[in-house]
Amino acid sequence: MYSPTQLSESPRTKVYDSSNEPQLFDSRYRIPFMMVTALFFLWALPSNLNDVLIRQFMKSFQLSRLQAGLVQSAFYFGYFCISMPAALVLRRFGYRIGLVTGLLLYTLGCFLFWPAAMVNRYSFFLMALFVIAAGLAFLETGAASFIAQLGDPSTSERRLNFAQAFNPPGTIVGALIGTVFIFSGIEPSTAQVQAMKSAGTYAGYLHTETMRVITPYLVLSVIGFIVAMVLLRVKFPSQTLSQEQFPHEQRGTAVSLLRIPHFLWAVVAQFFYIGAQVGTWSFLIQYVQEYAHQPEKVAGYFLSGTLLLFALGRFASTFLMKYIRANVLMGTFALINVALLSIAIHLPGWAGLWALMLTSFFMSLMYPTIFALGLKQLGPNTTLGASVIVMAIIGGAVCTPMLGWLAEHTNSTAKAFYIPLMCYLVVSYFSFIGSRIRPRQSVSEPAARSVART
Repeated sequence: MYSPTQLSESPRTKVYDSSNEPQLFDSRYRIPFMMVTALFFLWALPSNLNDVLIRQFMKSFQLSRLQAGLVQSAFYFGYFCISMPAALVLRRFGYRIGLVTGLLLYTLGCFLFWPAAMVNRYSFFLMALFVIAAGLAFLETGAASFIAQLGDPSTSERRLNFAQAFNPPGTIVGALIGTVFIFSGIEPSTAQVQAMKSAGTYAGYLHTETMRVITPYLVLSVIGFIVAMVLLRVKFPSQTLSQEQFPHEQRGTAVSLLRIPHFLWAVVAQFFYIGAQVGTWSFLIQYVQEYAHQPEKVAGYFLSGTLLLFALGRFASTFLMKYIRANVLMGTFALINVALLSIAIHLPGWAGLWALMLTSFFMSLMYPTIFALGLKQLGPNTTLGASVIVMAIIGGAVCTPMLGWLAEHTNSTAKAFYIPLMCYLVVSYFSFIGSRIRPRQSVSEPAARSVART
């Protein structure tokens, strides 16, 4: 038995097929690989239900765009707060316990939507979203680092992109669930609202709209609990991620991460990428309604369509990485998205909408590729580094309200997309320059020079 970190560091554990090419993952751990890959689908469901919740809560709680953007702030702030504790749990108790803990928090957060809807308080929903995100912080920190290490280091980007390819189908299903089961399709005009207020039925209508969120989240709660019980029975490569597996002089520290430029740039790039992704999807429905003049249900289907493009892009990227270096492909895609967002901003309407939707295809490879490039050569600090990169998801909490603020102050949803445009410029810099791994001085070199001087 060997640990996943040893898998990524020791050449003796590399697995080759008959053509002497490294396999995508270690075939001895096919079952845990498949189970953990399935989690990528599961955690995508609530992530993209948020995009529907923003529109739904704007209606049921009569919120501004900025206030509704707090849905994403609460969600991604949960990631930020819990990612580091999640890494400590993973290192102390191992992947299985860490992932099961994440699933149970996921289950609890989804269940809390029921009492939140019953008391009809927006703040309670934000608390429930925070708990869900806390669970997802465990899942993403554990699953991403596990997949990245379960095989040859040279295929880590492809391996993580392959596993992440099961995330977009979850985003599509999440958006469809929200569109079908949460959106009622009832959008009263100003005159109808006044009539309901006069009749004393408007508050009841708003509460009915809020109650529509209960069923989807209760179903997710049950599914999360079942998966947690199944995962408890799966055998993982190692029982712990403790640094005890490393000699004392090789153990990593959090401070040592600050001396690794490519890792620091990965954190920055992930912050801005998540900001671009979440901001784009959160305000796509508003863009459709404002410039294509479509009702909320049709706008919801457009969201599902852009997520389908995201899924296709993930599979296409996994294939292209066999022939094009991951950083070059990602940088090229980032610059393409800069051009597409320029169209969406300056040509609002159907042309801008199709350009905005197409950005999902080209953003699809960014999260796993940034993750894998950032974890390169971190050794015993791989899991800790993974938690810090997951913490960078706070970019979604920061950028989404900024889009809402800019849209309100310019009176234009289109102009708000200047923010994701600038985010992609940061990603392109990381791709071409920041991701380069610079040679690091070995521990023995300073000591050797000291001996030489004496």
